[in-house]
Amino acid sequence: MATSISMPSSSFITLTPSNSNSRRHRRPFRTAMASLDQRTYSPGVRISEGNGGLPKVSLSSHHGSEAEIYLFGACVTSWKVSNGKDLLFVRPDAVFDGKKPISGGIPHCFPQFGPGPMQQHGFARNMSWSISDSDNVEGDPVVTLELKDNLYSRSMWDFSFQALYKVSLHSKSISTVLTITNTDKKPFSFSTALHTYFCASVTGASVKGLKGCKMLNKDPDPSNPLEGKEEREVITFPGFVDCIYLDAPKELQLDNGLGDVITIRNTNWSDAVLWNPHLKMESCYRDFVCVENAKIGKVQLEPEQSWVAEQQIAIG
Repeated sequence: MATSISMPSSSFITLTPSNSNSRRHRRPFRTAMASLDQRTYSPGVRISEGNGGLPKVSLSSHHGSEAEIYLFGACVTSWKVSNGKDLLFVRPDAVFDGKKPISGGIPHCFPQFGPGPMQQHGFARNMSWSISDSDNVEGDPVVTLELKDNLYSRSMWDFSFQALYKVSLHSKSISTVLTITNTDKKPFSFSTALHTYFCASVTGASVKGLKGCKMLNKDPDPSNPLEGKEEREVITFPGFVDCIYLDAPKELQLDNGLGDVITIRNTNWSDAVLWNPHLKMESCYRDFVCVENAKIGKVQLEPEQSWVAEQQIAIG
């Protein structure tokens, strides 16, 4: 295993907007990249300057699969199998300025899913993570990212924590392990999700595996979801869809309507969310669906306790 690589989680918090042409404004990006470039990573793990000058981790498997992860938000923005087809979707309105969360790929929701006392979906997707470790297992690259509390997170959620996010790329799958540890002296609780955007033809996309689940349907009133039971074997996206499924199974299948069937497996992500904004996002809603692994109910952690959840998305 490669030598551990650690950087303060606040290293890139003051990043400036990417639309500035000023060399002074570009300096935080350049400084961050210079620090990263001096480190040694395992084969198949490469650091480069991504959109907006934000540091980006590229994973390349000897099988020909590829993935990209931005340190800002620990957001996986691309996952390609050997045919070069990207199975994840980044919205055309996504910005890479180090301030606003990246809209697309696999954003984090932590320590809050959805609306609540802090900003929408919490702060983890709006902070820069550090590289904790890298590895290569039989030709497949692995990178572990880390997030710790700082003044920004404590302004919303006054707890000390560590989040580790291990991403492993394989020939036809990409897997993640999220570990949340309470490093405080007092207990805390949180909710979380992986808000995965998949490339899709919304008129042909469908999801199997949720029949029989308790459903919270946020259409038509997001603040007062309709409770029900999912009766459909195959769920489609005929219009606006925003549904939470409680106690979801460990495996779902997404037919993206583009000729691909993607299997979404999980361990300890107890719930699932389906989302498509329909006309609320007229420029791009036809091109993606979100199928999310989530933990809607609060996770309670005592000091030094950890919570671990795994996800694998696979094709073929």
